[in-house]
Amino acid sequence: MKKLILFLFLLLAFHTQAQDLVSSATAFLNSLDTKLKAKVQYTITDDERFNWHFVPRQRNGVALRDFNPQQYQMVMTMLKSSMSEQGYVKATGIIALENVLRDIEGRGANDTYRDPLNYYVTIFGTPSKDKPWGWRFEGHHVSVNFASDKNEIVSSTPSFFGSNPGIVPRGEQKGKELLKLETDLGFELCNAFSADQKKKAIFSDKALPEIIMSDRLKAERIEPLGIAYKEMNTAQQKVFTRLLDVFVNNYQLGFAKTLMDKIEKAGIENLSFAWAGESTPGNGTYYRIQGPTLLIEYDNTQNNANHVHTAVRDLTNDFAEEILREHYKKEHH
Repeated sequence: MKKLILFLFLLLAFHTQAQDLVSSATAFLNSLDTKLKAKVQYTITDDERFNWHFVPRQRNGVALRDFNPQQYQMVMTMLKSSMSEQGYVKATGIIALENVLRDIEGRGANDTYRDPLNYYVTIFGTPSKDKPWGWRFEGHHVSVNFASDKNEIVSSTPSFFGSNPGIVPRGEQKGKELLKLETDLGFELCNAFSADQKKKAIFSDKALPEIIMSDRLKAERIEPLGIAYKEMNTAQQKVFTRLLDVFVNNYQLGFAKTLMDKIEKAGIENLSFAWAGESTPGNGTYYRIQGPTLLIEYDNTQNNANHVHTAVRDLTNDFAEEILREHYKKEHH
C-alpha cells in the first residue's frame, strides 16, 4: 500500500510539474510583443534546435536582458518547472558566477561578456499538453535542452553545467563550489580502487583538455575504457551510484525517472568508469561514466584545474530525436 501511495504521489507530482511548464511557457509567449516573439520562437523541426554550445557567444533567441521583470520571472518559472530543485539551484548559481568572473577578470560594471543577463531563451513549437514542443535555456556554462510530448518532458539532453571558477578564490563568496559533489565523489571513487583496479580505471596519467563530445550535434559511442561496474566491490558500487545520481537528479522528476529506468534496462552492470589525470585534488582531472545508452563527462583542467565542465548525453534520444521521429512517422502515416 505504501508503495502504491508513493507511486500515485510521484505520478501527480510529474503531471503537475508538466502542467506548470505548459502554462508558464504559454503565458510567457503571450507576454511578448510581435518582434520578441518572432525572435524567440522556432518550429519544433527547425535545425536551430541542434545549435547548442556552452561558451560566451552570440546566440539565437532572446537574451534575459531584453525582457521586463515580469517576463524574466516567467523564464525562471519555466526553468524551475523543467528541472529538479537541485538542478535549478546549480543553473542559477552558475549564472551568478558571471558576476564573480567579472570581478576576477577586472571587467567594468557594464561589461556584457561576463553578464548574468547574457542567457538566451528559445522555444520550439507551441507549448502544448498533447503535441511535441521544446525549449532551450543557454549561455556561458549552462545549456539545457528540453523536449515535451503528451504533457511530459521526454528529453532533457544534451545538458551542460560548468563552473568557472570551480572554487571561488576570493571575495564574499570565497570557497563556494557549485559542482562540489561531481568533483568530490569522482575523487572518492577513483581513490577507492585497489592498485590493480586503478590500472584498469585510469587510462592516462594526463587529463584530457576538454570533454570529448563538446558541443557535437550527435553524441557518439566512444571507446569504452576504464573499469566496469561489475568489477567494483559493494562499497565502490555505492559511491559509483551516488555519483551517477548526482547527474541524473539534476533533471525534472519525471525525466530523471525515465532516464534511470533506461539506464537500468540497459544494465547498470554495463556501465563503466574511466579516469585520466592524477588522483589527488588540485590537479587536472577528467572522468567519464559510459554505457549503452549514456555518456557523462567531467573535466577540470583549465585555470590551474579550477574550471569545471560537465555534460550528459543520452546516446539514444538526445534532443528527443528517437521519440519525435516516431511521432512524425505516425503523423505522416
